[in-house]
Amino acid sequence: MQQSFEPLKIQSLKEACIARLEGLILSGELKIGERLPAERDFAARLGVSRPVLHEALVDLDAKGLVEIVPRRGVFVSDYLSKGSLTLLNALLAYSDGELSQPFLRSLIAMRLLMETETARLAAIHRTTEHLDAIRSILAQEETVDRRDAGLLSELDFAFHQTIARASGNLMYLLIINSLRSIYTNITRHFFKKYSGNGVLEQVFQFHQRLAAVIGSGDSQAAAQVMADMLRHGDEHL
Repeated sequence: MQQSFEPLKIQSLKEACIARLEGLILSGELKIGERLPAERDFAARLGVSRPVLHEALVDLDAKGLVEIVPRRGVFVSDYLSKGSLTLLNALLAYSDGELSQPFLRSLIAMRLLMETETARLAAIHRTTEHLDAIRSILAQEETVDRRDAGLLSELDFAFHQTIARASGNLMYLLIINSLRSIYTNITRHFFKKYSGNGVLEQVFQFHQRLAAVIGSGDSQAAAQVMADMLRHGDEHL
């Protein structure tokens, strides 16, 4: 029997430094508003070069975890006020793949609001190319090994991504793309949990129903099927 294994990932020194700093901030060891030590001293304490530390700080600044203030230093940000979507990846890594309940509930609520609209718009704006792409994904879902949670999560993401593309709204597509690693992490756990279970087959039935109503151009039905599918996932998460 062929098994699916996720490839090992070797962290670069910069990635290791970023992960260490994220852990210090998200754990509260480095407090919001706290000024970090001077780069030279801080790099020595962390055991990295100053350029590596600087690159890591620039990355954290982009995520909203720190704020680099010229001539004043680097300060720990109130990341809930200033953080971007990329912060979700840091939270997931820090919590070893498990989002806290408040973040998970918020993510599900956001998806319910946004993706019912992408489905509605997809039924209005979809093209032949979009429908062909959706059908191709459905065909792969019919044949894929139900034990391959990694591939199932990628196909599920591709399905939702294609619907967002078909909606014609670029922002919806970019938001979904930015959530890819979070999305596939959650669905991978879902598919592992329900492998060989009727719950899993219900997901693919929802996909078939949604594809059909989008193809028929029924925008209200598309929004309703998407909402039912997301609530189904919420119930079983």
